[in-house]
Amino acid sequence: MSSSSPCSTVLNLAHSEAIAASVSAEMGAPVTLARRAQAPSGAGHIAAMLDVLADFPFERDEGRTRIVLEPVGVCALITPWNWPVNQIACKVVPALAAGCTMVLKPSELAPLSAFAWTRVIEEAGVPAGVFNLVQGDGPVVGAALAAHPDVDMVSFTGSTRAGAEVARNAAPSIKRVHQELGGKSPNLLLDDSDLGRAVKAGVLAVMQNSGQSCNAPTRMLVPEPWLDEVEEVAREVVNAVRVGDPADARTQMGPLVSQAQWQRVQSLIEKGIAEGARLVAGGPGRPEGIGRGWFARPTLFSQVSPDMTIAREEIFGPVLSILPYRDEEEAVRIANDTPYGLSAYLWSADPVRASRVARRLRAGMVHINGAPLDNRAPFGGYKMSGNGREWGAHGLREFLETKAIMGEIET
Repeated sequence: MSSSSPCSTVLNLAHSEAIAASVSAEMGAPVTLARRAQAPSGAGHIAAMLDVLADFPFERDEGRTRIVLEPVGVCALITPWNWPVNQIACKVVPALAAGCTMVLKPSELAPLSAFAWTRVIEEAGVPAGVFNLVQGDGPVVGAALAAHPDVDMVSFTGSTRAGAEVARNAAPSIKRVHQELGGKSPNLLLDDSDLGRAVKAGVLAVMQNSGQSCNAPTRMLVPEPWLDEVEEVAREVVNAVRVGDPADARTQMGPLVSQAQWQRVQSLIEKGIAEGARLVAGGPGRPEGIGRGWFARPTLFSQVSPDMTIAREEIFGPVLSILPYRDEEEAVRIANDTPYGLSAYLWSADPVRASRVARRLRAGMVHINGAPLDNRAPFGGYKMSGNGREWGAHGLREFLETKAIMGEIET
């Protein structure tokens, strides 16, 4: 992919406002978040891939054998609604870079940004038939793509339940299946961390995008003696979150994507109360002053035990659980006590200690002291959070087959 490659238009941000408007309209992200993070994510993946391609080893020699990386073939790309442009870009861009052809099926809940992306692809001059867009739901169109014998690879992002179904549909044809699935990420505050900074950052990370992010740090693990102070700081941050019209630049949190998602979040909040977690802020229903729409209240639970439903299931809403721990050993055990393993977050004033604990966490990504995501770093997780990796060189390799050619190199 050269500097005049497909999607270079996005790098110039010519379509950024249209993409941001589409994302805000279709899934309710505040327009400020759509402009600041949702829309630019596509350009970020393009820029990262251009850097990767500058010196990526598509061919190399190992002894007397030449190793060649070739396109995997026809790819079915199935993307979710929560970060629609990001997930489209981090599949389409490496597929193009690898030389694959593809069929993109975006979520039926977020079709508009996919149309905007397709216009960019067309204007950039991608040859007809290389990139193809189909709309439809998962059980019908997604299942057909996963099962189709002419599809060589399926790259899917979504729930763990849906990911298992994609794998089942793909299994008879033994095609490659790449999955980025759910998460229940721990946010571990060690007893030497900056409490105020860590708690505020952790709360806001959960509330961003209305909690609809697979890598949101929804389990905050804190030293038991800190519990009261953490609750107070977190309550202030939660209560200050401004919920409202996503078109209003002052809004920090918009609605959930759909009635079904709103009802799921409500049922899990009620489950937390029923199982004995302490409700510190928020709760069931809509925020005060909002009488319609799928708006949820930013919600904070404390004194949550690891066996509670809200500590184990991915809620995908603005709900944070605080879990106390006695010592570092217990903290690591609680952090790893989850069927998921996408992300983990860790706070400590001691870099050596932070590095040591990070290596004990069973997650594909660990953020130390608020470190942001890196478009060149692999994105993906352990256990039921999926298999394979996206972003950068690691994402590119997912779309390549490895061939060994023996006898080509003269000795």
